[in-house]
Amino acid sequence: MTSEEKIAKILRADKDTIMDLESRLGKITGKTGVIDEIRAQNDSAVENRLEQMKLTRKSSAKKVFEALIKKIRKDDRSLSMLMGSPDFTCKSGCDVVAKFVTSVAGDMTGFFLKKEKFIEFLHKTPPKKVLMMLGYSSVDELIEKEDWREVAASLRFVEGGEWINDVLLPSYESLSPADFERRKFEIISLNPKWENLAKNFVEKKYHNISHLKELGIIFIIPTSLNLLGELMRTVGLLLHYVNEIKFYSNIFLHIGGRPVDFSRNLMSLLRGDVVDDKKLSNQGEWLIVQRYLAKDDENDWRLFVPHVNPEAMHWEKAESMLVELGKKYDDLGHEFSFWKEMNWVGDYFGTNTGVDVLVSFNLIDTSMALVQEKEMIKYLYHHQEALWNKIFSSYFGEEKMEEMMREDIEFGYIKLSDKLTQY
Repeated sequence: MTSEEKIAKILRADKDTIMDLESRLGKITGKTGVIDEIRAQNDSAVENRLEQMKLTRKSSAKKVFEALIKKIRKDDRSLSMLMGSPDFTCKSGCDVVAKFVTSVAGDMTGFFLKKEKFIEFLHKTPPKKVLMMLGYSSVDELIEKEDWREVAASLRFVEGGEWINDVLLPSYESLSPADFERRKFEIISLNPKWENLAKNFVEKKYHNISHLKELGIIFIIPTSLNLLGELMRTVGLLLHYVNEIKFYSNIFLHIGGRPVDFSRNLMSLLRGDVVDDKKLSNQGEWLIVQRYLAKDDENDWRLFVPHVNPEAMHWEKAESMLVELGKKYDDLGHEFSFWKEMNWVGDYFGTNTGVDVLVSFNLIDTSMALVQEKEMIKYLYHHQEALWNKIFSSYFGEEKMEEMMREDIEFGYIKLSDKLTQY
């Protein structure tokens, strides 16, 4: 099997698609043999981790998957001991996790919507469910008696995504860059009173964390799913949101340079719009897919054509931060380094029925499989999206890939034709 065939199989893409992008990007950058090198790196990483888990290429998919799950459990216990075994069911335990992640987050300054403007929007579009459930008669009373950051967070799990997109976001049409300010974003844990109100949200999402990127707020709901691997995935998700907020904050600042279409671009970013134009792909452009389409439709055509995904990039950075964190502690440095640069790595292993199954070595795919106790084959999309990023960054570099995403995300695709003169 050629490298192009192997990569195409992992991505569920057409072999000709991989060969075509290799030809196009090769002409732009002058680089050759990139797909062969990616396959070689993938094979080497898989073999190294198999050796660490005392397995071989002949090991079954079931054994490899179980070994990865065992590794996550072990690292989760180590992380818990390092943090003093925080209790997710109480605010103090969530505060420990928030403080821990904040300590490794680096500079948390960004460009965010002003508190006063957000409260103005609440008056225009009162969150009726929140008011009713808390027993308040007005937004004034709500803001006076509750932390405005917690009120903002509650819109996610009480009013819901549909209300945010259909009721709140239209108010953003009036926004200008002057309604934003530079300040630090925060990781907060909510008052326990919100736990019951967030119950359905937590059960559906399988985690108790979310964020509001335009406000610079990441929040933790004090509750626990009482599942193995919960802390590892929680810390990973928090670090992911840290990187996501930094990324979008820079974009808010960038689009702020053109006030005339600022609000339109802002709303598109917050909705997570993805272009649905096959002509762009046919012309050799790389789509920017700013959410995980496979969650809604695993057969969405945009998953099988060349694209980059900011989400996968945020996870890559989160996992690197976790590895760096381990290096600060002698006993954890080697343990956490197992996941270093494994975001895009995966391979096929046999089953008892003679069918080859793709196993992802991606940390979040493995964590999801453990926490949700589902079949491993369902959790591959983080790995596959990361592999698309790996291909693109192998030609242009990771920093340049991120820069291109930031510059062109408002268009929905990277304008490679505009960048030909740079190479």
